This record gives sequence, C-alpha cells and structure tokens, in this order.
Amino acid sequence: MKTSGLWKTAPGWLLAATAARAGTDAAGPAAEMLTTAEILRMGGWLMYALAGLSVLGLALIVYYAMVLRARNVAPAAQALRLRELLKEKRGRDARELCAQQPTALAAVAAAGLDFLRENPAAKPGILKEVMESEGARQAGRMQNMIHYLLDLSAVAPMVGLLGTVIGMLKAFNSVAFDLAKARPMELAAGVGQALITTIAGLIIAIPAMIAYAWFRGRVIKLIGQMEGSATDLLAIMENRGE
Repeated sequence: MKTSGLWKTAPGWLLAATAARAGTDAAGPAAEMLTTAEILRMGGWLMYALAGLSVLGLALIVYYAMVLRARNVAPAAQALRLRELLKEKRGRDARELCAQQPTALAAVAAAGLDFLRENPAAKPGILKEVMESEGARQAGRMQNMIHYLLDLSAVAPMVGLLGTVIGMLKAFNSVAFDLAKARPMELAAGVGQALITTIAGLIIAIPAMIAYAWFRGRVIKLIGQMEGSATDLLAIMENRGE
C-alpha cells in the first residue's frame, strides 16, 4: 500500500521518465538493423530470384560499358585507313582490314566492297542502299542489345510485387485460420515482411532504368559516328570503285 501511495504522489517528471525508459527498452530490439540473412529469410524464395536479377543487371552494365565504345564500333584510325586504301584503289587490302578488325563500321564497308566486287557495273544508288541496309542492321543490333536492361527494369518490380502479394496472403491466412493470432501487430508485421520483396525489386529496377537511359545516349552517339564514317567511305567507293 505504501508503494501505491508513493506512485500516486510521485512528481510528473518521474512518471514521464520511467515511461520513456520503458518505451525505449521495448523498442530497442525492433529498431535494430536487419542482417542480409534475415532479409532473405523474411522475403522468402523470391528474394533469391531478385538477387539473381541484380547480378544479371550488374553483369549487363559491365558488359555494355566494355563493348559500346568507339573503338569497337567506328574507330577513327580504322576509318582513316579505309579511306586511304580506297583512294589508292586497294579494295582487296581494305576488305582484309575489315576482316582483321570486325567492327560495325568494318561490316558496313565490307558489305559495300563485296557488292562492288560481285557487281562492278552496278549503279551507285544500289551501292548506297546496300551499305545503308547493313548500317541499319548494325544500329539495330546495338539498340536491341541494351533493351535487356529495359526488360530487367520491368521484370524486377513485378517479381517484387508477386512476393508482396504472396506475403500478404500468408499474413491474412494466418489470421483467418487462427483467431487467437488475430492481432493488428502481427498483421502489420506480416505486411511489412511482404513489402521487402517490393523494395528489393525497386532497388534493382531504378539503377537498371538509369543505366539504360545512359547507354541509349551512348548508342545514339556511336551510331552517328558510324554513319558519318560510312558516308565518307561510300562517297569514295562511288567515285573510285575498287
């Protein structure tokens, strides 16, 4: 009875401090950061699928950064050498150079050289169509290549949303089949666990979309360089031939 009386007569600041300390102690474990293993366990098997997508996205970004370069598409040194050989009417040597350095520009030039070799009396307009057709094919190949990043940025959020739906279904089923567990805190915990997959999907999709936009600009620039060099080679072929 004396203790009860003490609490009744205790100052307000003492009661507030005690309550704040109790709240801090209760919230301490919940406020701890989750480890990677706990996140994977809470997200379920779909987290492993999302981890695979993240590795795939990183591999694509590294691959595109290495492949989509001017030296692999339309190197200036190769373009200069091809112009010199064509002006000297050394079409065979130009064709060998294209075979030794298989770039996009080399493919366009090789298409024109092969056509001139097989059709020496063809009209210049046909040669232009042949080289433009090969140039369009090379440009389409580079544009289609980077579309895998766009597909990845669309698939990852869908996989995350699937995990969210599955997690919420499990949470509601646990409440529906066991009335003893029908408490808001457990329901909110289940929904929170389900949202982990959506967060993971967005973490994968957003960088993939940014990388796609950046590589798209690079591809447009490389295509412009290839078209400029191919136009110069076409002018020489039309005037000089092999």
